[in-house]
Amino acid sequence: MNRIVAKVTSIGLLFSLGLTLLFSGWGTAVVHAAGLTVTGSGGGNEAAYVEWSPVSNASGYKVFIKAASAADSQYQQLHNELIRKYASYWRADAVGLAAGSYVMKVEAVLSGGGTANAVTGTLAAAPYDRSGFAFSTASPYGTGSGAYNDNGTLKSGAQVLYVTSQNAQTVTLPVVVSSSGTVQTGVGLGGILTLRQKGYDTTPLAIRFIGQVKAADLSGQLNSSGYLELKGKTNYTEMNITLEGIGKDATAYGWGMLLRYTGNVEVRNLGVMLFPDDGISMDTGNANVWVHNNDIFYGSAGSDADQTKGDGSTDLKKGSTYITISYNHYFDSGKAALVGLSESAEFFVTFHHNWFDHSDSRHPRIRVASVHVYNNFYDGVSKYGVGVTTDASAFVEGNVFRNTKNPMLSSLQGTDALGEGTFSGENGGMIKAYNNSITGAASLIYANSNTGTAPANAASHDAYLASSRSEAVPGSYKALVGGTAYNNFDTLVDTGVSVAAVDNVSVVQQKVTAGAGRQGGGDFSWTFNNSVDDASYALNAPLMSAIRSYTSGLVSVGGNANPGGPSPTPAATPVPTVTPMPTVTPVPTATPVPTTTPAPTATPVPTTAPTSTPAPGAAVHNFTASGTSSSFFTIQGNLSTSKGTVNYNGLTLTQCLKIESATRIQFTAAKASTLTLVFNSEGTKIKVDGTSYPITNGVATISLAAGTHTITKDSTANLYYLVVE
Repeated sequence: MNRIVAKVTSIGLLFSLGLTLLFSGWGTAVVHAAGLTVTGSGGGNEAAYVEWSPVSNASGYKVFIKAASAADSQYQQLHNELIRKYASYWRADAVGLAAGSYVMKVEAVLSGGGTANAVTGTLAAAPYDRSGFAFSTASPYGTGSGAYNDNGTLKSGAQVLYVTSQNAQTVTLPVVVSSSGTVQTGVGLGGILTLRQKGYDTTPLAIRFIGQVKAADLSGQLNSSGYLELKGKTNYTEMNITLEGIGKDATAYGWGMLLRYTGNVEVRNLGVMLFPDDGISMDTGNANVWVHNNDIFYGSAGSDADQTKGDGSTDLKKGSTYITISYNHYFDSGKAALVGLSESAEFFVTFHHNWFDHSDSRHPRIRVASVHVYNNFYDGVSKYGVGVTTDASAFVEGNVFRNTKNPMLSSLQGTDALGEGTFSGENGGMIKAYNNSITGAASLIYANSNTGTAPANAASHDAYLASSRSEAVPGSYKALVGGTAYNNFDTLVDTGVSVAAVDNVSVVQQKVTAGAGRQGGGDFSWTFNNSVDDASYALNAPLMSAIRSYTSGLVSVGGNANPGGPSPTPAATPVPTVTPMPTVTPVPTATPVPTTTPAPTATPVPTTAPTSTPAPGAAVHNFTASGTSSSFFTIQGNLSTSKGTVNYNGLTLTQCLKIESATRIQFTAAKASTLTLVFNSEGTKIKVDGTSYPITNGVATISLAAGTHTITKDSTANLYYLVVE
């Protein structure tokens, strides 16, 4: 079979441990057991891995993980696709880990019968840094974690799709494609995403790339420009999707990603090589997008002279807002990041902890937007760092600029007006600079300080130098052309960044070079020659040659020993269906909606509400009494006491949960149950597991199978009370 999807209530790794680490590198340990040797292991960002030498008489392998403090009975098995064979070793990666300490166990299934086991030492999983505008409380979704919770674990009910070079055109996934709950099977990665574009299926979906996936492997799945399209139906459509690489060698080779009309999307742990035009393009109507921990290399040459390295590496425009771009490693990018194209209204973006490794320009280049640029390492930048034009405001703090020719520019003034040619002919913007480390700059002119390379110039400058991060820039300082004043967004709106999240500039270089890019530093290493490459913006021919000759060391996918799973899978055969990972306390999954029969409609509820109390053992939630706090339901959304009063079952209900786009209620029913939802008179429909059910006389009653269920918005409504019994 070609379908590789697991419907899981978790990745089985939902330990909420108290140990939270700043950063944990990928260590190495050698552990021996009878016939099995673990040669390396380590922890990373919400992940851990183990490597071992092949066992000569093994027919396959299984890999397990548990919290370090847990009993051995708590081991949970990794998905088969997370186990991979390389030329001289095997490797397995556990992902979706909450921060904490773990132990992994490898089990070799021996061809003559029996097993051999080896266990790692303690492995520390550190949290990803969820900071920036993608996590602002003012944003539409409040998060950019995609298919994951903000603690790093998969959301309840999430789907997992494994994509390899062999199955990218044939992998399948059922997708809800109508308001009545009709399900259609998408074929091929592009086909699946096209069905999701209809906007009826918001099930959290983690798309996991394994190894090097080339453009040819995605034949028929890319658009005419060579992009994998992740699109919603209209601006800011809720997607709940993560595109992620597994391990250190997942690579998008020869293709790029186009995000349009999306909300709550994450792109992480991928190498992006030889992309067409843009690498990761956030073009039109995106919100709460988090692009992080990727290695971004050269794209394919464009037709213009300044596109020999490709065009934009991570561009965003046309109303894309509440975006965080963080911990990415840019290898000699020509134009790292365009922010804004034709916008007329303010939008919000964060760049933090990125390694601009000998790249040239646009780190970022900003129009109209309010952009927070902090704790990045500008490492031998040949043209300029941050550039602002029309109506832009940028807060540039705590960055390290090493041999960056022009750290900050504003169009047609300051350094940009010195006669060496302009980086833009547009009106200027404003930069507030604070606590940056700047060495080797050719030119830097402050509005109010003589500490740059030239005396202060209040009229024609590159940036205003603040004395504290909370200082407001006086309105008297304006762009020379256009008259833009700094809008002080950083003191007026929630940037999604706490004071504690901003590192002291003295540790930025070390932290960024250790933590930016793919897990474990990726499988592609390159050392630039500072004496040449700091000042050069020409294409680095040896680097391009190495990128063009890059090939994955992956031999095959799957441990070949998953219980109930397939026989050994050669590299040229599509990877079989994953066997769901057992959890410590098994939770039945929901009964899937048949692909040919619409989901059943709700049973109408009479106008007169029942007067009996819920049955013993029922799960009840009263928003008037308990707000959003519950030990049974996971509730996300906004409360209101201004929507009127509802009388139900002898109760007077005065507080409700507003059913909006960002509202989500999740719970797990241990057996077949009935869900009762009590509203006021405003709503007409509610979605449960992506299927719409009518609200009749303020009440919806829905029959549920055992498993995990999710309540989301159909029409605008106000929910006062719910029962599962």
